[in-house]
Amino acid sequence: MSTIRSRLPRLLLGGALGAAAYLLLSFVTQPGALFGGSLELAFTFCFDSRVPEVLGAALGIALWFAFGAETAVATLPFAAEGRALLLRSLAHLALMALTLAAWVLLNFGAAELPFFLVPFLLVYALIWLGRWVGWCAELAAIREKLGLAPGRSLFHWRETLPYLSFAVLLCLAAPFVLRLADAPDVPLLSILYGFLLLPVSGFASGFSLGRRQGLCPLYPLACAGCMLLFLPLARLISNMADGVLVPIALCAALLGNLAGAALRRYRRG
Repeated sequence: MSTIRSRLPRLLLGGALGAAAYLLLSFVTQPGALFGGSLELAFTFCFDSRVPEVLGAALGIALWFAFGAETAVATLPFAAEGRALLLRSLAHLALMALTLAAWVLLNFGAAELPFFLVPFLLVYALIWLGRWVGWCAELAAIREKLGLAPGRSLFHWRETLPYLSFAVLLCLAAPFVLRLADAPDVPLLSILYGFLLLPVSGFASGFSLGRRQGLCPLYPLACAGCMLLFLPLARLISNMADGVLVPIALCAALLGNLAGAALRRYRRG
């Protein structure tokens, strides 16, 4: 109860700012608000003709108040434990998205949902990742001050570094050399590489990394990135459609890494 009381002023302030933003947006979107002309005091910013004017205004204020309060919640400190942080963040994201979707449906309709929700999700992800990186840095600084061993690096990038050379070899150097040595009429080496060597080696290397270090999401991305670098190089010497190699490299390394991480967790009990 004390926690709710301590956070209530923050929520009320955020809600009040949200309602004020609604009124301001309703005002400036009138035809004469910014460029002269007649203004009306009765405005709702609700364009659904099926909704009565008074109800539309009430719903608009309520939704923007809720959105402002939900934004205020995002300024609270992160949870101390990773699982709780993830669950709370997902619940908060879903609640804000539902509030925004309700307002969009009230004013514009279902066809306009992607226009509003996609930018919102991108902005939310960028802000959340920025806060998460800062949170991880603070935890690392605390561990260092206490003389504790450093925790795992962000996205396990430090643990992934030894495998990057293999990713470059498998997904950039090897296909380019094989393409140079391949026959122009029947590219057998390139076919064997794309559908045998690449998936098997990608899975095996990802499995090895996952078994030793756990889930390392940067390794599959590194494999896909090296393959993307290979595509323009391959165009210099052949006209084969190599785009399918990118998802093969990504999925093989990712599945191997997930399998290795699962085995590591199983062995640790």
